[in-house]
Amino acid sequence: MLTSIAGKSVIVTGASKGIGKGIARVFANQGAKVMVVARHEDQASATAGELGNGASGFAADVTKWEDMEAMAAAAAERHGGLDVLCANAGIFPQAKIEEMSPEEWNEVLDTNLKGAFLSVKAAIPYLKKTGEGRIVITSSITGPVTGFPGWTHYGASKAGQLGFIRTAAIELAKYGITVNAVMPGNIVTEGLEGLGDDYLKTMAASIPLKRLGTVEDIGNAALFFASREAAYVTGQTIIVDGGQILPESLEALEEM
Repeated sequence: MLTSIAGKSVIVTGASKGIGKGIARVFANQGAKVMVVARHEDQASATAGELGNGASGFAADVTKWEDMEAMAAAAAERHGGLDVLCANAGIFPQAKIEEMSPEEWNEVLDTNLKGAFLSVKAAIPYLKKTGEGRIVITSSITGPVTGFPGWTHYGASKAGQLGFIRTAAIELAKYGITVNAVMPGNIVTEGLEGLGDDYLKTMAASIPLKRLGTVEDIGNAALFFASREAAYVTGQTIIVDGGQILPESLEALEEM
């Protein structure tokens, strides 16, 4: 059992819904002081109210440096410091290459990849003070391992995050800060539900565990990376996908 989360100061970006909300809930339930970050104040505050346990909301756009500076400073002021950053904010609009505009490409890379960089950069001065700061980035199996039509920009951003964490982990090790990433497979969220029942059924059929994951599954993985028990783990990834990437074909599942 992880014993080192209660009382920790935690930021979760993109936390008003979906995986981010699940991560925030897992940390709040463990007694952490969670700051829910979203672009809209009303959504951030509403989610914080749902979580309880002293959670609070903060409005910030991860693509804006000044917002990320204000976010990190606010968490440190509210909680007396900052222990954990969960850089989760991300978007995944679908557009195939031939129809995708340069602006659409930039929007996804700015939010998912640049946003991770800016949030990490803003948090570093405060994480350094703890001597055991934790950074957990929400990546994906899409991009680093798998592909799906319409998500070249998303896949590129998620693969880029993994390149980022490996060097970031080296640079920040001297401060006792660890940097790791969770790579979700298909997780039941508002966004995924919007892809339709047929998509959800098809994806569940392709997963050895025969079900999609929950947001709490991702939160639990983030919780481990954020714990004192994971102090010797840095620059690493964990895939949470119910075994989705394992079969080499649907026939492999039929053999079950």
